[in-house]
Amino acid sequence: MNKLYFELPADCSTLVDLLCWRSLQQNERQVYIFLRDGEVEEFHLTYKQLDSQARAIGALLQSMGAHGERALLLYPPGFEFITAFFGCLYAGVIAVPAYSPRRNQKVSRLQAIVANSQAKFLLTTASELVNIESRLPQNLELIGLHRLATDNLNSNLALEWQQPNLSESTIAFLQYTSGSTGTPKGVMVTHRNLLHNEQLVKIAFGHTEKSIIAGWLPLFHDMGLIGNVLQPLYLGVPCILMSPVAFLQKPVRWLQAISRYKATTSGGPNFAYDLCVDKITASQRESLDLSSWDVAFNGAEPIRAETLKRFAATFKPCGFRWEAFYPCYGMAETTLFVSGSLKTAPPIFHQVNKAALEQNQVLASAADDSDFQTIVGCGMTMFDKIVIVDPKSNAQCPSEQVGEIWVSGLSVAQGYWNRLEETKQTFSAYLEDTGEGPFLRTGDLGFLHKGELYVTGRLKDVIIIRGRNHYPQDIELTVEQSHPALHPGCGAAFAVEVEGKERLVIVQEVERSYLRSLDVHQVVKAICKAVSQQHELQVYAVLLLKIGSVPKTSSGKIQRHACKAGYLAGSLDLVGSWSANTLLTEEPDSLVSLTSQSESNLPAVILKNNKFAKVSDYGLVKDHTAESIQNWIVNWLSKALKIKSESIEPSKSFAEYGVDSQIAIELAQQLEAWLQSPKEIEPTIAWSFPDIASLADHLANELTIKTSIFASQTLPNTEAKLTVAQHSINKLQISQPASNLEVEQLSQEQIELLIGKKLSELENLLEGNSR
Repeated sequence: MNKLYFELPADCSTLVDLLCWRSLQQNERQVYIFLRDGEVEEFHLTYKQLDSQARAIGALLQSMGAHGERALLLYPPGFEFITAFFGCLYAGVIAVPAYSPRRNQKVSRLQAIVANSQAKFLLTTASELVNIESRLPQNLELIGLHRLATDNLNSNLALEWQQPNLSESTIAFLQYTSGSTGTPKGVMVTHRNLLHNEQLVKIAFGHTEKSIIAGWLPLFHDMGLIGNVLQPLYLGVPCILMSPVAFLQKPVRWLQAISRYKATTSGGPNFAYDLCVDKITASQRESLDLSSWDVAFNGAEPIRAETLKRFAATFKPCGFRWEAFYPCYGMAETTLFVSGSLKTAPPIFHQVNKAALEQNQVLASAADDSDFQTIVGCGMTMFDKIVIVDPKSNAQCPSEQVGEIWVSGLSVAQGYWNRLEETKQTFSAYLEDTGEGPFLRTGDLGFLHKGELYVTGRLKDVIIIRGRNHYPQDIELTVEQSHPALHPGCGAAFAVEVEGKERLVIVQEVERSYLRSLDVHQVVKAICKAVSQQHELQVYAVLLLKIGSVPKTSSGKIQRHACKAGYLAGSLDLVGSWSANTLLTEEPDSLVSLTSQSESNLPAVILKNNKFAKVSDYGLVKDHTAESIQNWIVNWLSKALKIKSESIEPSKSFAEYGVDSQIAIELAQQLEAWLQSPKEIEPTIAWSFPDIASLADHLANELTIKTSIFASQTLPNTEAKLTVAQHSINKLQISQPASNLEVEQLSQEQIELLIGKKLSELENLLEGNSR
């Protein structure tokens, strides 16, 4: 790219000005490349195309008198969301990005967003609109919205667009927060906020005209929208996008995109790096070249030192450099970015004494100190200001003391839409000792050490017992490691008042493989012992929950306040519970009932050059019945969930076995590959049917069964004869006593061993057919 276009003109005060300027200066340059399934280039979008489509959508909204109104954006991953977002800006409409709920999913959060924003319009695609309108009777809030499909508009509408009256103080969009306390709040983000924050990211990440960005983050989320959509536009550089589903199906797709396009900037929350380490195989790593990746940002959830170390060690042979890691800190209320490290600097760790930290003091741990905690630094602020404040006195904390993180600067948003009191409390804080302000109260706790920001937890989540501060994430880690039956990363620790005193309550999910034979007494005993030994705390109550029932936000964070509310209301989905003043209780019945499953058949094979090969190599489609599909699903779930197949009942729903969105996506992807389905299987198809059997019936009906025999010219004569014989017996059935494995998953030698016992029968059939 010409370096001339890297710096913006002085009169560029809104995103509309920015895109109009880019479309004139770089009209045919590609700004977004979207990868279908995270692998194949499906769409390209140039600045000229983006500007033209935004004008068309903007003109349509202008014709409906939408200026100043709010428009709900419900789009699947793709360019349609981007064009609609800019279409709103071009019309002076306040965009309200949200995720489109899947079928059979509660839409209470979406309803709350519509009610709070007072949206008048709903923008989506034509296909998505059909799904939405089919559910309108159950979603009364959506009935009154003007519903528009924006993916098939007449391009001539662009000629009718009129430049709206906008300024840098105009609200561009409402970013609704995940809301750990329940009702989502719409952060008012102006054009000035966006352009200032994009400049911060540009400087912090060391971006140049040669930068290339790649990402999979949801576009309706602040990190995906501002980091992966608006930053490339701000810089005038390309961005390669894929859907979050594509990444979750195969995490290697993310790194393959970085490798293929020589991306320089990409990242995501901490869990994404863990997923890559856990899911990408050694053979997949062999083809990766990550040497171009010089900004691997990590934010949006607690950053763990162990995660960074594991990822760096695993992908070092692929060219990944330790210095590429970029821990950072930010939130929707600050548009996106607050602080980050120097681009060329390695991550900074600070080991502190845990006991001192519980007293809000920062004391570096001694060399022989076994009671320490490693905290990852989140860099320093660029132009905005960070102060650490005592949340009780509102006075600035002394150096090396933990307090609430307050932020001021042009990136701080204007407040919460239609929430005056909460806006005043959060966005208009002043230092008691100096009167300086206003500041944004982030609600996060942390400290500054040599200018580096360290985040230690959330203010409202901190547990204070007998005058000592205890961070729930530390207790939760202790709990999950206390017994093998406990599911990592799926627990909550919080305090409740009992007879005037704060008491500790633990809520924790149980591993699926332990549910049927869970010894609640032993698990509770292990939890209480570990917490007492490591934190010197007495546990008041323990609640053991089924998999998938601990409340989380849309970004995967534990909702501790929701857990506490569920505990107090007695509404949590328990496997067992214990309290210091009650008897131990357990559910009398196991989570799943027993049923016997017949073994599924292996795919048919043919003989080629005296060796066995898969029929699928020759384009033949296997005759899958509902029963065989059902058996395959049961066995797949058995392996994925680590439970016995006999305990999975097809008449039960996927939810009853704790199938979360990530497992559901993996299931759909594996099903599609196994069935060789001519149609793409919807990633969340598991949620669209009441039970496993219903899904199997649906897939069997949808498949086109091809049982015709290929003509002799398609296959060699011997193979054709064997195919006729194979057609005569329909399928070669081979029982696998240990598990139901597919031929596709076996080596050539294993195939020959497995079917060797049937070889003589097959030869007899061939001889009979040749006579």
